[in-house]
Amino acid sequence: MRAERQPFEHAVALTGGIATGKSTVCNILKLYGFSVIDADKIAHEILDQKSSEIEKIFGKEYVKEGRVDRKSLGRAVFADQSMKKRLEELLHPLIRKEIERRSLDLERYGVPYIVDIPLFFETSAYPIKRVAVVYAPKEQQIERLMKKEGFDPIEAAKRVESQIDIEKKKKLANYLIDNSKDLKHLQKEIEKFTERLKDEFGQI
Repeated sequence: MRAERQPFEHAVALTGGIATGKSTVCNILKLYGFSVIDADKIAHEILDQKSSEIEKIFGKEYVKEGRVDRKSLGRAVFADQSMKKRLEELLHPLIRKEIERRSLDLERYGVPYIVDIPLFFETSAYPIKRVAVVYAPKEQQIERLMKKEGFDPIEAAKRVESQIDIEKKKKLANYLIDNSKDLKHLQKEIEKFTERLKDEFGQI
């Protein structure tokens, strides 16, 4: 009798810090043929599904035309820990359930796949044994956030410091993908990463 599939057996968690370039890495890995479960994308889908609850709990100013205004809600929860906790209590169980469902679906192929979880170490919510960290030093994270989001240096630094320090995450990684240089360097880093997965899993 065949053992029942378990979620996350062939999963590799992909994480890093804010503005280290996880989305770019995921897009390149898709080109290599990897399936990617995107926790942020799932969170956005669930957030919109729960827009009426968000409106009831937090106020109508966070919902526009039936969709959650993620930027304004993000700013509010970042500034208010109790609001953040309430939002997490609403969303996290639903996000986890959907990630597990997609993981089980991918397990039938018996090959490695990526679960992109930005706050993997912060939440400790997923029993995934293999973790790849996308790395860029803190100064570069701040610089990229200022450029991408238009934050001033203080706000950008606050966002970076709200997460576990990237140097600590680097030490916790099973695989490191260095994204501190140009795209050519990043592609070489991803090639090294995929070669390691081939060696470990025997197939991709």
